[in-house]
Amino acid sequence: MLLKNHSNYLLECGTDEAGRGCLAGPVTAAAVILPEGFNNSILNDSKQLSEKKRDALKPIIENEALTFSIAHVFQEEIDNINILNASILAMHKSINKLTPQPEFIIVDGNKFKPYYNIEFETIIKGDGKYLSIAAASVLAKTHRDIYMNIIHEEYPMYNWKQNKGYPTKEHREAIRKYGVTKYHRKSFRLLPEQLKLDV
Repeated sequence: MLLKNHSNYLLECGTDEAGRGCLAGPVTAAAVILPEGFNNSILNDSKQLSEKKRDALKPIIENEALTFSIAHVFQEEIDNINILNASILAMHKSINKLTPQPEFIIVDGNKFKPYYNIEFETIIKGDGKYLSIAAASVLAKTHRDIYMNIIHEEYPMYNWKQNKGYPTKEHREAIRKYGVTKYHRKSFRLLPEQLKLDV
């Protein structure tokens, strides 16, 4: 059973990201403040849910949340500032768009940087413990998947519709065969034996 709140604040926001380990596309974060009394028996860490369940939960969360927001940080910026900083930046950007702003922030994982002067707590595996982080994980994942499906149409040979940019064997074979695209993260090790890839 996931818990509603970590703090005693009413406006507690959960935030999480998706796509951190991908070779292509953005890292996407979501921030969610759920209303008092919100509950959902299916909601869990998005990685524990089927695509069908995530897609069913997305409109429920978006309709019932007090406020929610999504932010992408794209591959060029990931290459400039590194994936950890890009993940935190995406979370900050998503929190920034919330109205009202949170009084307290709970973050999935163990790394975060202060967001203005709002108190926060990092929670390892928080997406399996708190409803708002689980909701953020579902929104980050579903919105990122939508984006990857769109860019799949431009470069179908990488099959991003299926692998969403993760380093699957098929994705790496396509990189080996076709090279890299503008959507690939050039700072990542795109091929296992990569010493220098022409980019």
